[in-house]
Amino acid sequence: MSKTIIISNRLPLQLQIDNKKIKATPSVGGLATGMKSVHRDSNGIWIGWTGLTEEEIPADLRDEVVDATIKEQCVPVSLSEEDIDGFYYGFSNRTIWPLFHYFMEYTEFEKESWQSYVEVNEKYAEVVLDNIEEGDTVWVHDYQLMLLPALIKKERPDVQIGFFLHIPFPSYEVFRTLPWREEILKGLLGSDLIGFHTYDYQRHFLSSVSRILRHEVSFNEITLKDRIVTVNSYPMGIDYDKFSEAAAKHDAAKNQSELQRRLDLHIDSTPDAKMILSIDRLDYSKGIANRIRAYEYFLEKYPEFKEKVRLVMLAVPSRSNVPQYQLLKKEVDELVGRINGKFASVSWTPIWYFYRSMPFENLIDLYTTCEVALLTPIRDGMNLVAKEYVATRTDKKGVLILSEMAGAAQEMSEALIINPNNFEEIADALKQAIEMPEAEQIKRNKFLQKRLKRYNVEKWANDFMTSLKDTAHKSDIVKAIRMRADQEDEMFDAYKKADKRILFLDYDGTLRAFVNNPEDASPDDDLLELVRTIHNQENTEVVIISGRDRHTLGTWWQDVPITLIAEHGVWKRPVGGEWAVTENLKNDWMDTVRPILEKFVDRTAGTFIEEKNYSLAWHYRNADPDLGEKRASELSNVLKELSANNELGVLDGNKVLEIKDSTIHKGKAVTKHIFGKDYSFKFAIGDDWTDEFMFQDLPDDAFTIKVGLQKTAAKYYVDDTERVRDLLKKFAAS
Repeated sequence: MSKTIIISNRLPLQLQIDNKKIKATPSVGGLATGMKSVHRDSNGIWIGWTGLTEEEIPADLRDEVVDATIKEQCVPVSLSEEDIDGFYYGFSNRTIWPLFHYFMEYTEFEKESWQSYVEVNEKYAEVVLDNIEEGDTVWVHDYQLMLLPALIKKERPDVQIGFFLHIPFPSYEVFRTLPWREEILKGLLGSDLIGFHTYDYQRHFLSSVSRILRHEVSFNEITLKDRIVTVNSYPMGIDYDKFSEAAAKHDAAKNQSELQRRLDLHIDSTPDAKMILSIDRLDYSKGIANRIRAYEYFLEKYPEFKEKVRLVMLAVPSRSNVPQYQLLKKEVDELVGRINGKFASVSWTPIWYFYRSMPFENLIDLYTTCEVALLTPIRDGMNLVAKEYVATRTDKKGVLILSEMAGAAQEMSEALIINPNNFEEIADALKQAIEMPEAEQIKRNKFLQKRLKRYNVEKWANDFMTSLKDTAHKSDIVKAIRMRADQEDEMFDAYKKADKRILFLDYDGTLRAFVNNPEDASPDDDLLELVRTIHNQENTEVVIISGRDRHTLGTWWQDVPITLIAEHGVWKRPVGGEWAVTENLKNDWMDTVRPILEKFVDRTAGTFIEEKNYSLAWHYRNADPDLGEKRASELSNVLKELSANNELGVLDGNKVLEIKDSTIHKGKAVTKHIFGKDYSFKFAIGDDWTDEFMFQDLPDDAFTIKVGLQKTAAKYYVDDTERVRDLLKKFAAS
């Protein structure tokens, strides 16, 4: 039976060693809850680190640790202290975390940490591959394992792989500062589906893929040589019922916690005062220091609220061995002390500050008691605290003030949305929240609660899994099918039996991979010899048909006695003959079009014009991908408008726009060449839109092959120029 394999840095359980016995306690966090239906309620396993290093587990208890995790449908990955230092505290949290949250000043680029990150991702891959069976689905989570999808896909290309990033993905300008940017992107592209919390993160990722790896990106799909990767946004929800029901029980409970009694004492002593809640991990991305300063500014700007508000601030310890976090703790402690000293009275302390973790029951105490929640992260992937606070407002009263930099802000527009760096805006939002009529509070929370209840964490997980299963059908949009071994055998069998054979071969992108400078794409000796060998076979003809100019094509292939067709069919050089024009064409239009192309070259760095006898080509392969595509679209519209009343046409090739006589194309050239000749084997291969005419116009019995996964009229497709070279070698050996 097929299963789902979930992989994250940590397993969803806590392991304790007590008196030589292992105790495993399931976690109750957001991810563990969301994945429950995928993990425990189905035939799923969860792979991750136990939280105990190899050095912490006695040798005689290692098997028991494995057994304890297996009982919880988990499989452990064994990591040493050195692994944790380099992989987790090093690259994950001193490189990726600050960079992806735009804290470049905290980002470290250490080669040793990167190597540790690679090695640990490989350790995870080994465990995953040991547990994968045919038909399984893999879901990888978060920034610690961004190399893992490609490592799995390399060994198991048949497995559907999803990846979800739980933190922001930065803009291209920030991401490209990472020395290992290509490796990270290639690692992620081992996935079939990549998920982010918001469309902004999705957009940043696609931009980086386009600009750094130069892959073709169309809407939310990335076309690789052998498959299509889908990228989408899935805002993570919470276990809404858990928080809502806990809040309802809390309201009805007779026995109160010590924290709740203290909160009630505050309410009794100052019934008109409002409590403002702040809950975060102590992390520089959460904007805690700025939040305290903004609260100070609020008290100064609106002194009438002194002794009528109190900031209840819970800072949960996090990564306390990382220097930036130690400095942040010191700064927050000093700010709280200074503001309390500055504003406190005998009966009033402006900030209640807790630096510790709190049990779930105490969180509910805080959520249900505080009338305002103030959450102002500088950058945050989602921020589930905002959703949890709203879910606990059983009477629908209370106001959420939320940073626009949190992913949750895009779903929670009914909250008071603020810029976390704008103290003026935060102060005004606090005043608005405190004075907001109950009717308006109820109206806002009614909408928020309805949305959060509908799109909860289980819905998030199910939506992602459904989308991942759908990616298996993405290749259906391509008419061609990937050439299999049996189809290859059938083609070569037909080739051997044929009395007369012809092969039409495109050049750039087919026989030769694209290069930045087109002049550097000359054929190598092996390619020249391959084509010569095939052409020298009895009753076999090879025709190279290209958009290249006749001079370049003729020079490169001058020593190989084959037919050459240049400029998409304008020029033809038969074996042993001279170049001749195939049609009566005019080129007087070029003086009108050339200045237009020159303007686009001036406006778009990295582009250039290639001038042929009867066509002009504007190349933009070396331009910025986004700008190049926009300029190409703009130029295409201009040229089509210009050519509307004459016989000019615009060919949209691979990173090139070519304007030429529309009556000339590769399809017409091949049909004229084979007319009246009895070829029993016909073969054509090419990689871009200009080759589609050839595929369409050849007879149905021709073997037509597209290079790359694209929509095409060809019958088959192969991955890349390396596969083309393999086919040529088999033709040569037949």
